[in-house]
This record gives sequence, structure tokens and C-alpha cells, in this order.
Amino acid sequence: NQKQLFSSFLSQRVASPYAVALGMSYGNPSMASAIAQLKAQHCDKILVFPLYPQYASSSTAASLDAIWKVLLKTRNVPAIRTIRNYHDHPAYIQALAGSVLEHWASHGKPSKLVMSFHGVPKVHLLKGDPYHCECYKTARLLREALGLTTDQVLVTFQSRLGRAKWLEPYTEPSLIELAKKGLKKVDIVCPGFTSDCLETLEEIAMEVKHAFLSNGGEEFNYISCLNDDAEWI
Repeated sequence: NQKQLFSSFLSQRVASPYAVALGMSYGNPSMASAIAQLKAQHCDKILVFPLYPQYASSSTAASLDAIWKVLLKTRNVPAIRTIRNYHDHPAYIQALAGSVLEHWASHGKPSKLVMSFHGVPKVHLLKGDPYHCECYKTARLLREALGLTTDQVLVTFQSRLGRAKWLEPYTEPSLIELAKKGLKKVDIVCPGFTSDCLETLEEIAMEVKHAFLSNGGEEFNYISCLNDDAEWI
């Protein structure tokens, strides 16, 4: 749906011929099929736009790696440009803020807004991965755009796996702690994703919600990712 809307948006503003293709690192349609589709339309200049706002070696770089693996087997390689990140782009922050404000217009403001990002092992940060810093910059800019104080927001990281230390604080334990301290109403948004997925719809909107409500919380609202939001497109 994002691809169709984006293509329609561009067709109204770009005069020269162009094509838009969707490729996934670990699914279908694959990166190989996306490149093949573009080459079949005689595209010799390709812009790769990862749908991860914050750069991480395990997400953005992995997506780009999938592109390079295809091109390694390609004889006539097109010119490639990439978008590295857009975690602090004013238009992205504006779209995020708009979605939150739209939610508040219907449901009212919460006691606290939690911004939960996908977690990565802490060793990635220690090796120089900028993901942690970019998440916090997105959070700060979104907080400022919403006119909130630092006490009204909390940044957390979800989806921890294994025994190794990951980026902290962890989302579910943080929500349990807030509930036990008497916080009754919380909203949570995931600015590290532009599309909802199992991680947001199941882990956050179901599992974390259950943890919060089971420990004394009374109202939990998950604010959807931008998905097909017009401002985001």
C-alpha cells in the first residue's frame, strides 16, 4: 500500500519516467526481484530507500547488503545511491507528531508517552553503531514537536533476545514498573518502524499491554506506525 501511494504521489510531481519497486531483505518480494523489475524497465539509476529511520548495522546495513549481493551477480550494474537515515528529518518528525496529535484528539493525552524502539545488543553501540544515539535524537525531536517535558516521555527498547546485555531500559519491565508506581494511563509509539508488523502489533500492542494492565495500569493505547498516513507518504 505504501508503494502504491508513494508511486501515485510521485507521478503527480515527477515529469521524467521512473519506477518504484519493493524489495525485502528476508521475504517476498525479494531484493533480487525488485532489481530485476527495475532493470526490465531499463532503470539505470536506482535510489535505495530503507524503511528504517535510524541507521543500524543489523537493519539498514543488512538491507543494503542484500542489494549488493544481487549486484555482485549482475553484469551491467546500474548506478546506485542510498538513503542512510532520516531519523531527524523535519518531515519525518512532523509526520510522527501529526499521528500522535491525531490520536490524542480522539483519546486525550496520557500520563506518559513511551517511545519504544527495536533493541540491539549493547556491544553494537560500543563498536560504534550510531543507532542508539539516533533513536534518542528522534525521541527528543518528537518530544519537542509535541511540546512535552522530559518527565512526560520515556524512551525504551523492545525485543531483547538471549542473555547478552541489550540497549536499556527494556520496554516491558519499564511498563510494569510504571504501573506498579501508580501510573494509570500510558500511550506507546514505535518511531523506529514506518510500518506495523508482528513486533508492534503483537509484542507491543498485546504482550506489553497485558503486562501493564496486569500490574495496576488502567489504560494502554498503542499509537500505530505511520503506515499509509498521507503526511508520511
